[in-house]
Amino acid sequence: MASIADRVLDNGLTILDTEANRVDITSQEATTYAEATSTHTLGNQTSISISAPADRSGGGRKVTMSASSGGTVTGTGTATHYAIVDTGNSRLLVTGSLTASQSVTSGNTFSLEALDVGIPDPS
Repeated sequence: MASIADRVLDNGLTILDTEANRVDITSQEATTYAEATSTHTLGNQTSISISAPADRSGGGRKVTMSASSGGTVTGTGTATHYAIVDTGNSRLLVTGSLTASQSVTSGNTFSLEALDVGIPDPS
C-alpha cells in the first residue's frame, strides 16, 4: 500500500501558511495569478489567517483559512470561486468553488466562511 509521510504533505501545505497573503473572490475559476487578481476578481481581502497543517478528515493533511469579513468588493457580478495568492511573488497558490455563489456590488464588503485546503492520503 502506498503512503506519503505527514512531513511531505505538510511541507506542500506550509506554503499556504507562510506565503499566502490575499484571497480574491472571482467570477470564475482562475488559472493564473493575473486572472485571480485582475481579470476575474470581484473583490479581495488581505487580512487572512491560514493555520498550520493538521489532520484531514478521511485521511491526509489540511490547512484552514479562518472565516473572514470586511473584504472589499471591487466589481459587480456573481462570485463563484476563491483564489488564494502570494502577492509578493505574484503566485496563484490555490483556487476552489465557494460553498454558495454570492452576488456582489462594487463598493460593498464580503465575508467568507472558513475554507479547508487539503491533500488526501494516497489510495
